[in-house]
Amino acid sequence: MRRIRPAATARRGGSARRPSSPVLATAAVAAVLALTATACGPSDDGASAEPSGSSAGQTSDNKITVPDDLKDRLKEHGIDLDQWKNGDWKNWDKDKWLREAKDFINPIIAGLWDSDRMRDADKSPEKPVANDISGDEGVTDPTPAPVRAVGVNTPFHDNAAESGKLFFDGPEGSMVCSATVVKDPAHPGRSNMVWTAGHCVHAGSKGGWYRNIAFVPSYNNSGLSADQLRNNPPKDKVAPYGVWWGSWAQTSEQWIDQGSSVGGLGAPYDFAVLHVTPEKGSNGKSLEETVGSALPVEFNAPAVPRIADMTATGFPAAPPYDGQKLFQCADKPGRLSLTKDDPTMYRIGCSMTGGSSGGGWVAAGQDGKPALVSNTSIGPVTAGWLAGPRLGREAKGVYDSVSKKYAGQ
Repeated sequence: MRRIRPAATARRGGSARRPSSPVLATAAVAAVLALTATACGPSDDGASAEPSGSSAGQTSDNKITVPDDLKDRLKEHGIDLDQWKNGDWKNWDKDKWLREAKDFINPIIAGLWDSDRMRDADKSPEKPVANDISGDEGVTDPTPAPVRAVGVNTPFHDNAAESGKLFFDGPEGSMVCSATVVKDPAHPGRSNMVWTAGHCVHAGSKGGWYRNIAFVPSYNNSGLSADQLRNNPPKDKVAPYGVWWGSWAQTSEQWIDQGSSVGGLGAPYDFAVLHVTPEKGSNGKSLEETVGSALPVEFNAPAVPRIADMTATGFPAAPPYDGQKLFQCADKPGRLSLTKDDPTMYRIGCSMTGGSSGGGWVAAGQDGKPALVSNTSIGPVTAGWLAGPRLGREAKGVYDSVSKKYAGQ
């Protein structure tokens, strides 16, 4: 969850200005890059694939061609794709850390996220907030009583097929979040869309897009311990449904402009949608078909008093957790208002820590059926509660834009 990290210092929340007009698709990631490369592991990022073509399109072997205008824009930033895949992605100089929506890149580096690198990724891209974060300018309910997270029974896939772990690289090393497979209205039953937090793909106002973003559904499906994972377990125990790279990412304009890893800034708009593609091919199957499930997204969830409970799911990685197992918290939600002008957030009692960020919150939608209604965004250093955005028109705009972008493919 956002703004929770080991040894971090809690900070007081601040205000975030809300734009005067709704944001729909203006924060779209306007570049698709999923070039297949080869690598022996985290220390060998060699690659041989060559981009081609003047318009984006996917080939039969799951390679995605790169538009020439995108390559030109990257050259303006001094980025050469071959050098990038051969290790230049590790350069976090300000001029190399792309932050604009149109400049997102995430080429596949096959084998980069091997079992060891996934096991050792334990940083969360956030710091904790103060326990009393409310700006007292809107409706905030009393702080909820802590709820101890319960481990999901193994195999995780049998009990939370939509859930998975998100891996990515930032300036401080390999990082982790949680994410959820969601339905795609343009491709019923064949979705390749994943929901997570905005801060799990973009660092916000003072940073840019994270790199090597990959989703692993049902990560560590057997619930092996960190020690057991060091004993070279079969790949189907660690990534039973493969590694899926983000070919497209989109978050809110508010998060890009205002988001911060401290203090709660931008949290009411802290959501993101990924379109993913398999690292090694999927025999024509979509992510939804591969895992066998996807959640609908509810953008008009019932008001807090009408919600009996919400269930948050994630892979908490900060102590006392180690990020290797899936947990859930169920609680009746309350309201958390950071500023009077921003949407009120949902808040539940939960002991999950950093790493659970981006994990889906499920409740009964307007039709009474389970739906994703929020995602983990922030929590305090005391790890007693979590808060997530109430999904509205901005979130729907992000979701619809990603769906429409791939509607004809």
